[in-house]
Amino acid sequence: MIASRPPRARSGQAAAIRLLAAIAFACFLPGGALAHPLAPALLQLEEREAGLVDVLWKRSSLSVPGSNIEPVLPPACPATTPATFEEQGVAVLVRWTIDCGTAGLIGQPLRVDGLGPAKIDTLVRIALSDGRAIQRVLRRGEPEMIVPEKAGRFEVFSDYLTIGFEHILSGADHLLFVFGLFLLCSALGPLVKTITSFTVGHSVTLSLAALGYTNLPSGPIEVLIAASVLALAVELARDTEKETLMRRYPWPMALLFGLLHGMGFAGALREVGLPQGEIPMALFSFNVGIELGQLVFVLGLAVAAAILRRIALPIPMPQRAAVYVMGSLAAFWTIERTVAVF
Repeated sequence: MIASRPPRARSGQAAAIRLLAAIAFACFLPGGALAHPLAPALLQLEEREAGLVDVLWKRSSLSVPGSNIEPVLPPACPATTPATFEEQGVAVLVRWTIDCGTAGLIGQPLRVDGLGPAKIDTLVRIALSDGRAIQRVLRRGEPEMIVPEKAGRFEVFSDYLTIGFEHILSGADHLLFVFGLFLLCSALGPLVKTITSFTVGHSVTLSLAALGYTNLPSGPIEVLIAASVLALAVELARDTEKETLMRRYPWPMALLFGLLHGMGFAGALREVGLPQGEIPMALFSFNVGIELGQLVFVLGLAVAAAILRRIALPIPMPQRAAVYVMGSLAAFWTIERTVAVF
């Protein structure tokens, strides 16, 4: 609560709000206005009889200017059909067939070029003709792989934990909401309770959506997520003479909005898919990755606030102005996503 906090808490909040200005500035940089502009790409290989392999290459039509990611398939597996192209929303799907002969895909190299400039990962999903499934994530530091006989559970855990961690830290809307919760809570106890409620909320809907129990369109969900950030910004900008329910009981509000944000996380997980036979492990590790990213962000805010309390900035920033910046960003996202829906 901005106006009713003790001096030490308000000082920490002011420092934190200065940090928000930096975050907001980053959000206004080119390419930063979108919450999740860089969805991971997907390279899917389905092996059929006689060494034939159906290839699906899926990537977002949004990209960093000047970047171009392309899969590089085994030289021993030439294409047997021309590529077909299809657009699904902001995704571009390319399909063709290759022939790996009697040796099949096992032991063959796969690579994706251009991951560094594009700043995205690629999920590689392989279904072998004997029913085994292999799943890996290629990154700019590890853009190639050799098709192994079978993916281990540790590899699945590591890959999906990394995807969840990177997803939360690349989502400006989710981070701004967590930042708003950081401002809303006046002490460590309520903050822990509120962040935990937010975590419980988005874990529930993420699990339900990922397992197929709910399937809501992503467009309206993204609009509501932006609106939740806007609602929190409006609450932070209010005069605090009269306590509202949101300020008095922040954790139920965080739980409710957490349910909403979880459906947004599920959209990202749906983009990369879940490995058959390792769904519980992949879902668990993706959730752990999100929580770790969220924890790192909150700890970063706390450390930055503690440091900035000891620094006398030459131009003090009004607290309310920083909240207005947060609200303006959220309003922009709300309008932008609403227009995209219709």
